[in-house]
Amino acid sequence: MIKRYDERAMTDRGSPRPRVVMADDHTLMLEGVRRLLEGEFDLVGSVRDGRSLISAVEELKPDVALLDISMPGLNGIDAARQIRKLVPGTRLVFLTMHADRDYVIEAFRAGGSGYLLKWSAQEEVSQAIRTVLRGRLYITSELPHDLLDLVSRRTRAGTRAAGGLSARER
Repeated sequence: MIKRYDERAMTDRGSPRPRVVMADDHTLMLEGVRRLLEGEFDLVGSVRDGRSLISAVEELKPDVALLDISMPGLNGIDAARQIRKLVPGTRLVFLTMHADRDYVIEAFRAGGSGYLLKWSAQEEVSQAIRTVLRGRLYITSELPHDLLDLVSRRTRAGTRAAGGLSARER
């Protein structure tokens, strides 16, 4: 189920502010991030699972989807793969607790443009969204510096990362 926010933002494609959909299975996280971003972005909706995220992105056509990896029904990585095929213009920024390099690589292979950790600095969320909207990749400074280079090489080459996520891990 999609929780819609500002109806004007949902219909006003001429708005200069980027449109964002959020997905996380924790209401407190969604509300906190909403309050953090609402001054700079048009938050058009939020969902609590991966299947609803796909529907929300198809329906609302946001500029950015801010999503978690661990969600019920369909995880964020698998949802990202489907979104990339259905609505390729939407940028995907992962906001998650998973700091493991295999998760990062899989998120980018699935079509992600940004990767943040839930303990990243508050201002980093806005910075990540602005960066991916400029067509660049973003990885939080909380992760090793060489990871952006590794992700960039692997996603360009289209090769499977060594030690990629198993079906069980997804």
